[in-house]
Amino acid sequence: MHHALSDPVRLGIVDLLAVGDRSPGELGRRFDLASNLLAHHLKVLREAGLVERTRSHADGRRAYVRLTPEPLTGLHITPAVTAPRVVFVCTRNGARSPLAAAVWSERSPIPVTSAGTHPGNRLNPRAVSTARRHGLRLERDGTAHVRDVVEPSDLVVAVCDNAFEELGPAERRVHWSVPDPGSVDTDEIFESVLAQLTRRIDQLVTITSAA
Repeated sequence: MHHALSDPVRLGIVDLLAVGDRSPGELGRRFDLASNLLAHHLKVLREAGLVERTRSHADGRRAYVRLTPEPLTGLHITPAVTAPRVVFVCTRNGARSPLAAAVWSERSPIPVTSAGTHPGNRLNPRAVSTARRHGLRLERDGTAHVRDVVEPSDLVVAVCDNAFEELGPAERRVHWSVPDPGSVDTDEIFESVLAQLTRRIDQLVTITSAA
């Protein structure tokens, strides 16, 4: 693992992935790498157990690279992120984004809210019951649209592939590839999604400070 991180490009890739998932194309452009050289660096990181590749939950064709956080425990890799406010975004603003905002508000003093690219009429009832089981306070009973919520200075965290692919990458935009629990609609999938969001939020909180 230390050998894998001894290269400055690979260390830079890990720093980026500590904040959010990236497509191979984004990584190649960021580090000005040809596809074969990027593939080499990702292979080294993957063999060290530091990254994994996933497919988009939206169309199944796009690929994303995700950090595997457990091996990094104790290494204190700490890219710096600043944000006056965090906005979690998913498609319908019915489950993932309001749950993420509720977890964030428990763990950070930085203001937080949520929104959707195509918000539904109400929160998913299982999201409400999941939040209640964990003692989380949801921000609101209804949903909101990104155009009515997001400000240019916000750190926007898209917690679904559809929302991220619709919004597109940007400097103040983070992407977490988290599956939609509403399509399965069981307590088990909502618990799994909440656990994924909580793990990622715990990581982001440690490296984020108020602007």
